[in-house]
Amino acid sequence: MALLACLLVGWGASAQSVYADVNGDGSVDIADVNEVINVMLGKVSGDDFQTTTYTVNSVSFTMVAVQGGTFTMGATPEQGSDAFDNEYPTHQVTLSDYHIGQTEVTQELWLAVMGSNPSSFTGDLQRPLEQVSWDDCQTFITKLNQMTGKNFRLPTEAEWEYAARGGNRSEGYKYAGSNTVGDVAWYWDNSYALGSSNPDYGTHSVATKAPNELGLYDLSGNVWEWCQDWYGSYSSDAQTNPTGPASGSFRVARGGSWDYDAGSCRVSNRGGSTPSATYFDLGLRLAL
Repeated sequence: MALLACLLVGWGASAQSVYADVNGDGSVDIADVNEVINVMLGKVSGDDFQTTTYTVNSVSFTMVAVQGGTFTMGATPEQGSDAFDNEYPTHQVTLSDYHIGQTEVTQELWLAVMGSNPSSFTGDLQRPLEQVSWDDCQTFITKLNQMTGKNFRLPTEAEWEYAARGGNRSEGYKYAGSNTVGDVAWYWDNSYALGSSNPDYGTHSVATKAPNELGLYDLSGNVWEWCQDWYGSYSSDAQTNPTGPASGSFRVARGGSWDYDAGSCRVSNRGGSTPSATYFDLGLRLAL
């Protein structure tokens, strides 16, 4: 119990102490105590994923720490002939550390924060939320931050792609965690093509396919995910912590979905829509 005692002593002596910010999320709170308890219980080891779990109205969700680094963004060689023009030119991107949702935001979490569930595919609150606009997501995040005292947000497009590629553990896969789309994604062949009378038609409960190298689920398929950025063309210039164009007509969406083909579920594939648009295959994932 010595490590926990040291944390609590440091916390009481100075709430600003960086040594007490165990999970690195920028604040010192009960989540840091939980992180230490996980270590003591053997839930975190050198090769495990550093996670932090938050609870809102009895609903818990998990954020995964992503160690920053430099990667090539865009149509890298493993994307092959499936890559579209908007994935070029490839360019170097350097990102700082951040946290990202282990799964897409579920219907259960949205309901706990907003008090309603706009999704088309109901009956299982562990399905990803859909039928929400980018604007709706901002309202949700504002309320979530008020409830938690945190600064959750949508990931930038670069953060999303880096996480989908596996961050600094990347194995260079075409999809988020595999070169075989069906291992990691709910997409056209195993969801839409079955027909609407089939119970597997539509979205599926999160985390029911294999995770990627960072322990993240459903970055390929299930539902498209809104990103923070305005949609725009790529530049060949190297960038650090890019946030996209200053303005635009469309917000970025990433990841493909249950009613799109395998090519749309690739880690470099890009899409977008107007901020007010809603679809039955478009949801969100949190960043911090």
